[in-house]
Formats: sequence, C-alpha cells, structure tokens
Amino acid sequence: MIRIIMHGCNGKMGQVITDLLKDDKEACIVAGVDAVDFGKNAYPVFSNINECDVEADCLIDFSVAKAVDACLEYCLSKQLPCVLCTTGLSAEQLEKVEKTAKGVAVLKSANMSLGINLLMKLLKDAAAVLAPAGYDMEIVEKHHRLKLDAPSGTALALADSINEELDGAYTYVYDRSDRRQLRPDKEIGISAVRGGTIVGDHDVIFAGTDEVITFSHTAYSKAIFGKGAIAAAKFLAGKPAGRYDMSDVIG
Repeated sequence: MIRIIMHGCNGKMGQVITDLLKDDKEACIVAGVDAVDFGKNAYPVFSNINECDVEADCLIDFSVAKAVDACLEYCLSKQLPCVLCTTGLSAEQLEKVEKTAKGVAVLKSANMSLGINLLMKLLKDAAAVLAPAGYDMEIVEKHHRLKLDAPSGTALALADSINEELDGAYTYVYDRSDRRQLRPDKEIGISAVRGGTIVGDHDVIFAGTDEVITFSHTAYSKAIFGKGAIAAAKFLAGKPAGRYDMSDVIG
C-alpha cells in the first residue's frame, strides 16, 4: 500500500483525491496538510507542513503557489517523492522545482489528465507526418465562464508538443482581428471560448487540402485530474531523484 500525504487536502482537488482513494486497494492518504481543517477527513491534518511527522511514500500537492516553496523543502528534507500539481508558479519557483529534483523525485506536468498526456504523445506523431505535407494546425479550447486565463495552459502544452516535434519552427497566434493577410505557413492558431460550466474541451485541428483531421479531448469533471495525480503518485513512489512528468507515467 502506497502511503500518500495530501498537501492542500481541503481544497477542491484535495477532496476529489480524498474521495477517489477511499476505496483504492493500492494507495491511501495517511496525512493531510491545509491551513483550514473542518475535521471531516479520516486522516490527521496539519496546518503547517513542517509539523507533519507521518511516514509516507509520496506527497501529492494541489495547493496554492505561495505554499509550494515549503512543500518542496519538506519533500527534499524527508526524501519524499512529490507529485506537484499546483499551477501559477513564478519563474523562481520553477527554478526551485528543477533544483529540488536533483535531490528527490519530482513529477510536474501542465495537465494531470492521462488522456491529455496521451493526446500530447499522439500529436507529435501526427505533426511529424501532416505538417511537412502542408496541413495547417489550429487549437480551439473551451472552458467555463469563471476561468481567468486564456488560452488555457493545456492548450499551450498541446501546441508545445506539436512545436517540439517540428523543431520549434512555428509561432503561436491568439487573435487575427488586427491583420488582413493570408495565413502564414508556420503558424499555430489558438482560440479560447469561455462560457457556462464547461469543464474543459480541447480540439486540435489538422486542416489540409480536401481533408480535416481533428483530435478531441473532453473533460466532464475534475476527477480526471485527481485520477492522473494518483496514477502519478503510484508511479513515483520509490523512484530515484529526478524530474519526471506524465509522459513517464503513460510510458
């Protein structure tokens, strides 16, 4: 049984993961860390991560950016592998992630969904064949009306997957309203839709002459990100120091 510390246990994703692990036969949460404790968890909750003295095999972090520094320091000192899911990290924090990974296993990905990460892998194969054949590539992402950033980090990660396969030759464009010209060849268009309660839709379009190929991913709940984080924790437990991402989990 893999023992997990849930950092940010009383947040939305912390509670999603708590519920998912209630009946899991391979992993369990042995402790949580959160600034607020409502006394509803079946495991002890610490308000300060440095007070957590519970033995564990891995930590899952779904907290806030300001709590990540202490989390990384704790994992390094305890030699505790860390699945880092918190977004919005500063450049200094991202650098700290890389430094921490030299001393302990750290897994960080732009999106924790297994499906999205498989899609990123498939897009590399598609781009290698279709881009040289002259296909245009466009990404359309849709999210709920409360999402603040646009385009989504996942849309950018999908574009990056394509561009990495194509040696970074493509630029990204987010708005064409200020220009009147033919579409450049080396361009990936990224469009954002915001409305209602859409959890997350991503369409990647390869448009060629007389043919369109579309890769689509639809998220129906946040549970997919929790399931991915749990799969990552099971993978990371016992791994040597290093920087990992979800592509390592899906193989």
